[in-house]
Amino acid sequence: MKYNTSRFLNVSKRAFYNKLRQVVLLVFVFSFACSEVFSAGRGDSIVRFAYLADVHISVGTTSVEDLENSVRDINVLNASMSAGGKFIDFVIVAGDVTEFGSDEEIALAKLILDKLTVPYYIVSGNHDSKWSESGCNTFARVFGYETFDFEAGGFRFIGCNSGPNMRMAPALVPRESMIWLDSLTRVIPKGTPVIFVNHYPLTDEMLNYAEVLEYLARTNIQLALCGHGHNNHQMSYLMPSAGNKIIRGAMGRSNLRAGRAGAGYNIVAIDSLRITFAERMNGKTLEPWCSYDLILNASPAVTASAKAGSLTDAGSLTDAGSPVADSLVKPIWIFQDNSDIGSGAAYADGVVYFANTAGYVKALDAISGTLLWSYKTGGKIFSTPAVSNGRLVVGCTDGYIYCFDIKGISLRNFEAELERAEQATSGTSGQVAGGTSCQVAGGPSCQAVGGGGSDDGRLIWRVRAEKSVLPAPAIYKGVVYIGASDGKFRALRLSDGTPVWTYDGVRGFVEAKALVDRDGVYFGDWQNRFYALNPKSGKPIWIWTNNQSNRMLSPAAVWPVKAHGKIFIVTPERVTYALSAVDGREVWSVKGGRESIGISSDGNAIYVKTMQDSVFAWSTLSDSPVRVWSSFAGFGYEIAPSPITVQNGLLFVPTDKGNIFALRESDGTVVWKYRFSKALINYILPIGVDRLLVTSMDGKVGVLQVFTPAHTASHLSEFVVKRRFRGN
Repeated sequence: MKYNTSRFLNVSKRAFYNKLRQVVLLVFVFSFACSEVFSAGRGDSIVRFAYLADVHISVGTTSVEDLENSVRDINVLNASMSAGGKFIDFVIVAGDVTEFGSDEEIALAKLILDKLTVPYYIVSGNHDSKWSESGCNTFARVFGYETFDFEAGGFRFIGCNSGPNMRMAPALVPRESMIWLDSLTRVIPKGTPVIFVNHYPLTDEMLNYAEVLEYLARTNIQLALCGHGHNNHQMSYLMPSAGNKIIRGAMGRSNLRAGRAGAGYNIVAIDSLRITFAERMNGKTLEPWCSYDLILNASPAVTASAKAGSLTDAGSLTDAGSPVADSLVKPIWIFQDNSDIGSGAAYADGVVYFANTAGYVKALDAISGTLLWSYKTGGKIFSTPAVSNGRLVVGCTDGYIYCFDIKGISLRNFEAELERAEQATSGTSGQVAGGTSCQVAGGPSCQAVGGGGSDDGRLIWRVRAEKSVLPAPAIYKGVVYIGASDGKFRALRLSDGTPVWTYDGVRGFVEAKALVDRDGVYFGDWQNRFYALNPKSGKPIWIWTNNQSNRMLSPAAVWPVKAHGKIFIVTPERVTYALSAVDGREVWSVKGGRESIGISSDGNAIYVKTMQDSVFAWSTLSDSPVRVWSSFAGFGYEIAPSPITVQNGLLFVPTDKGNIFALRESDGTVVWKYRFSKALINYILPIGVDRLLVTSMDGKVGVLQVFTPAHTASHLSEFVVKRRFRGN
């Protein structure tokens, strides 16, 4: 074989000069960094840290390179210091670390950040939590925490996550984190300057911002850092409850290069007099864009505050939420749990069942709201429990599907106590305590409160999935139908959990409850697909896609409804679809709505909540979109995906800010509205004739009595009273 030596030499020369250029460039960058560092020096800085936000790691995008460059730049800055000193003491990452909250994205972000030569402290953002195949477990497992608290240079740095968890909703610092923050701010020495970190600004974008501000006001708070807005911005937060004290803040830029001259972050320097922010981009630190004088001798504000929270299993009864302009709703009781609740509740035989993000399954007396028993699982729960034939089934992010025997759980004097239900326990306070314990074979222990026996919450089986189980189970003719995050959908016998079939063709993780009838099992996933499976064999009948490339627009959060041979769903691209139940073809579609849907009592109309103030009623009879009515309900901007439910000629519309709207089925007229909580309403379950079982994201469970305009409390007959909880 004859070699072209000249060509070889030319290639070698080219390679040599390319390598030389790289070395020269590296030396230049390093020397530039050195000169910059040494010219600026640390000065009188007490603390200097890098502040990153909105990293949005997504595999196959420039976000990966952007974060790698920032990490490399921080390490170069520190390597340029002599005598082993550090230019950057630590790094803070303020949420939206990933684009979609996937396990792969979180692992990749951790891999890159671990290359830092200084410690880093991180909190999650909405992109890390509202689309989470693990049910928000992976972030805490991979990074090791969900809140942080450390000291540096005499300053106390505290940070917490902000949700929303597994729902499209405004931000909400989880109740567990609020209890932690409440307790922590009570013990920080009064003179210690504090810097707070959260992904969201402390505005009404975060539903419990006022409580967060109140807690921070107890301290010598200097600054509240946030991301979310992707741009550098000075912030200030006025606190009327704390004598109009102002907390200064700063929003940091996104690390992404998008819309800018390059990727970058902020360097925050604290000296004896001030806190200064300077953006660093393309290896150069720009002129400071924000500076705050320290207020080291400020006295913490004195505010009226609730008692310190305690993280116990029991929870407590609380005062009911205040009604908004209506007397047609009366709270019977509201139970405040000590953890978030990310799902609805179930009801059977005088007992309310719910689960929380601390991993507990709990049972409450439906008349008084007192705790009967609880069971601790191994992970957070976002699955609405299902009850059937004396069994309770719920999915968990620990990867198990649990089934409990509840047929022995009933209120012994239920009929008699119905007569006393008018003497509601709402307003009663105090911790529920005491009780006897019982051991469950093959699993953790459960706590029975109030003298229950061994039949109270007895675990009879659990089935392991390969990843988290997020959806509510659907039970149909003795079979449990439930999806998971492992690409599988399962049908299990209710009696013993043995598999009937498993379908392993699911592309994305499953979050919502499937619709099941004799003809099909219908559900969506987070890869833009919607499935119809044979309920007996699990084989696909058809698979529909909305042809969106963005997985955030998947038909995954909606609970489907069915009528007159059509399946109805609403997807995040704000389209209502009617699909043929036979073959999945699109019968009709219409703009409007976002995941929240319900069906009329006669099945002839569906109800769809839009993202701005309105509810539409569409006919299910027609093969083209026919609007029955539209109603301007006035709930404002609204993104809660929670289902709409119906009872006694009223439809109940949940909102993401804790309000429930009741509209007349016939024409959409708003009959009443009620403020149940300050957070997203998960589910409104009508029970019996005139009561609603409600849960909200901030850990509230309650029973409301509802009076229709046609009959008030004085018109309720003894017959109605005796039947309140029957039929469900």
